[in-house]
Amino acid sequence: MAGHSKWNNIRIKKGRMDAKRGKRFTKLSREILVAGKGGADPESNFRLKIAIARAKKENLPSANIDRLLKKLAGGEGADDLEELTYEGYGPGGVAILVEATTDNRNRTAAEVRLAFNKNGGGLGETGCVSWSFDQRGKLLIPRTGVGEDELFVAATEAGALDFGEEEETEYYFVLTERHELHAVRQGLEESGIPVEDAMFVQIPQNTVEASAEDAINCLKLTEALEDCDDVQQVFSNIELSDEMMAEIEDKI
Repeated sequence: MAGHSKWNNIRIKKGRMDAKRGKRFTKLSREILVAGKGGADPESNFRLKIAIARAKKENLPSANIDRLLKKLAGGEGADDLEELTYEGYGPGGVAILVEATTDNRNRTAAEVRLAFNKNGGGLGETGCVSWSFDQRGKLLIPRTGVGEDELFVAATEAGALDFGEEEETEYYFVLTERHELHAVRQGLEESGIPVEDAMFVQIPQNTVEASAEDAINCLKLTEALEDCDDVQQVFSNIELSDEMMAEIEDKI
């Protein structure tokens, strides 16, 4: 996961700029509405609870969250929204997964296809790359005040799949089965381990090394995809060494 983590951190840093334009709030709101299809009560719908926690962490106003929950409680929900996954390849043969939430699949498909085509990639058929990713839950734990051995014991007892250091950050990560994310989080917190963030991710089974040029172009493609209103998350299997990071850091 080493190279993928570095790539993911670049995406996160750049993605924060999106919130300033308001797009991030729209995406967080959609995440809550779609999660609410599984039930309007966050205490019995762990996906909704996680979506709300992420929205709060990203500073979505409490009034907005309350309004969304009232919609869900009133049965309005997100009947017009559907979740879609697009698959394709970026420069250098990098596998890319795009998760979207939309009320118009034709519009979204056209925008995603255009982003691929304009940035040296190509949209593929369903199943062309998804087989090489594993759906996982991911928790972020601040390293401050938590020892590695302590986290190992707590994560193992809680049923986690793996844990390690989130590269170039002050966090550990803990990976779980997707449906076990909330249970593992509860187990960690009951053991006194603070959890700062929880999310659903796609982890590549194998990574692809890319040239500096391809890496830069893949970042441009990722930014173009994330700039689409309907796109929620983008994952890839690019591999970046420390040397590659140093080479491209000033060029992105």
